[in-house]
Amino acid sequence: MNALVATNRNFKLAARLLGLDSKLEKSLLIPFREIKVECTIPKDDGTLASFVGFRVQHDNARGPMKGGIRYHPEVEHDEVNALAQLMTWKTAVANIPYGGAKGGIGCDPRDLSISELERLTRVFTQKIHDLIGIHADVPAPDMGTGPQTMAWMLDEYSKFHGYSPAVVTGKPIDLGGSLGRDAATGRGVLFATEALLNEHGKAISGKKIVIQGFGNVGSWAARLIHEKGGKIVAVSDITGAIKNSKGIDIPRLLNHVKENKGVKGFEGADSLDPESILVEDSDILIPAALGGIINRENANEIKAKFIIEAANHPTDPEADEILSKKGVIILPDIYANSGGVTVSYFEWVQNIQGFLWDEEKVNNELKTYMTKAFKDVKKMCQVHNCDLRMGAFTLGVNRVARATVMRGWEA
Repeated sequence: MNALVATNRNFKLAARLLGLDSKLEKSLLIPFREIKVECTIPKDDGTLASFVGFRVQHDNARGPMKGGIRYHPEVEHDEVNALAQLMTWKTAVANIPYGGAKGGIGCDPRDLSISELERLTRVFTQKIHDLIGIHADVPAPDMGTGPQTMAWMLDEYSKFHGYSPAVVTGKPIDLGGSLGRDAATGRGVLFATEALLNEHGKAISGKKIVIQGFGNVGSWAARLIHEKGGKIVAVSDITGAIKNSKGIDIPRLLNHVKENKGVKGFEGADSLDPESILVEDSDILIPAALGGIINRENANEIKAKFIIEAANHPTDPEADEILSKKGVIILPDIYANSGGVTVSYFEWVQNIQGFLWDEEKVNNELKTYMTKAFKDVKKMCQVHNCDLRMGAFTLGVNRVARATVMRGWEA
């Protein structure tokens, strides 16, 4: 199912549970602003190449809009729109003073040199610099981007507006980035998983876990879960998939990935068809890659009892219904992967204050926020007699709706 259709569906279900006025519902659904720009750059060989960039600013009722910039061939209008909306609800679920936004450029960063990526980032920033800002819209890294991308954005933005470290988050530490930011989404996944298992009288130690996607989020989640005694039995990335029913040696795998740029060929596990990793025998499945990978075609075959959505919208609504009937418990993306934006908020606060927190403080604050958010989601589940996804959506939508009304949305 189209990402925007799926996201709108979940929003409308939440709005119905909350009994929102139809005009307010429509107001919350329509993005604040949509930006589409052409980014033309000279390539290293002297030829010109053009790429389309997007920034969708969904809502700012609760604070500056916040969301990542992704570089990926599949970046397109509907996907960016859906992700921007999800960020609005995610920041509200985390209870941090932000709205939602998302951006990206339709390109394959693997096909571009470092200098080409820098030129592309600077041109994109030039096109949107007057529409982002410390108290307006604060970009961050996402798929295909990272601290270096944010460093280029910061530098280009500062040429127009003066040195402004708080305009982006996920920066290198030397430019005002936060300690603990690199691991934040993966660490948040750990805290979210612990909160869910505790609710069911269980612990991570000894649980069989499958992680689909071994990028920044998946690899950090694997490392931290492994340290807690969880048994990672299968992982996959763009190069392939591997499994070991006795548990993969994650520190060794991390070294292998660093040297070989992927999990393929790791000697401590057997190769696996990447298409079948979602249906491997496990207690917990953590999708940590692209959206829409759990659908009606494979949902019936999933064996995990718990699904922790480290990726954005990995589960289609049809799959949601199938899994619910099977008794599978899904921890939704707008809560489960909110650790990244929460620590981005901490970074923004540190930049504005001009005061660096130590890593222990960052991690402790993150655990506090993730634990409180889980309790808030559960409370909404009880109030509306709904599952965790609708508990999270009603929590986020209700907070944004209240802020919108209090600000005088009909004015």
